[in-house]
Amino acid sequence: MVEAGAWWTLLAAPGLLLGFAVLAVAADAALAARDAGRAVTVSAAMRPLLAVPRALVAQPRRMPAPDRLLWRAGVVTVPVAAVLSTLVIPFGNVAVADLSVGLVWFNAMEVLTWAGLWLVGWGPNAAFSLVGGYRFLAQGLAYELPLMFALISTATGAQSLRIGDIAAAQHGLWYAVWMPVAFLVYLAGVLAFSFLGPFAYPAGHDIAGGVLSETSGADRLLLQAGRWMWLAAGAAMAVPLFLGGGAGPGLPAWAWSLIKTLLVLAVLVAVVRRLPVLRADRYVEFAWVVLIPLTIVQTLVPALVNLNR
Repeated sequence: MVEAGAWWTLLAAPGLLLGFAVLAVAADAALAARDAGRAVTVSAAMRPLLAVPRALVAQPRRMPAPDRLLWRAGVVTVPVAAVLSTLVIPFGNVAVADLSVGLVWFNAMEVLTWAGLWLVGWGPNAAFSLVGGYRFLAQGLAYELPLMFALISTATGAQSLRIGDIAAAQHGLWYAVWMPVAFLVYLAGVLAFSFLGPFAYPAGHDIAGGVLSETSGADRLLLQAGRWMWLAAGAAMAVPLFLGGGAGPGLPAWAWSLIKTLLVLAVLVAVVRRLPVLRADRYVEFAWVVLIPLTIVQTLVPALVNLNR
């Protein structure tokens, strides 16, 4: 069973999330070097991290008449929401906060990113960033409902919104095995709210970076850190929701949580580099015509199983 951790876990959770995000960035840089035909070395993997000091001292760019308060609030919201989402994610048998509505908390923090990125698009008073903000809203309309049904499927199977109960309910059979549609839709949702890989449309190169176009220095660093932290948080949450949490033979629960999180994170980073960017309008059509009916049917499966019991 999952238990609420001591006070120090409140400090350890953000540190662990940042560590996973750094590993994801390094792995992505290594894959980029390989795709470019360069040698995959430690220096190639660490190249994005070596740029952090330069970003911290870079002079910020400002358009005429920006809304500085909303802009700065949006920039801060993305990484802060990612950190707050980890409070209910169990690592082994310990979570910072074992909330009875932990699944709702995680989804609420993810939705908070909508507001953050919209403010980042609106605040600079610039065309490309505003278009990027609108693109994220359109993308959100496509991925959010399938993602919510995927989350509901796990809660229905466990008959609980507590993350620890969902992990414990998978004793003997992971939800990823008998809820594969929900699992795949969840992974797609993780990429979408991280706006990475095939869902990087809000930060597209065709609009000079979109929501990132007018950010520089520490602001840009916070946004980039936030999107990779969200990718890491989504990978960590996949473990108790679909992969049985810290359950496994021979090793302690925290070790299995670590191994499973790293494996999911590796898959997500590989997808970031392998799939093309999807246009939001096409994904909206696919989500509403295909994914929503599929995830509704997927939600009915655990409901009928519980009803039969």
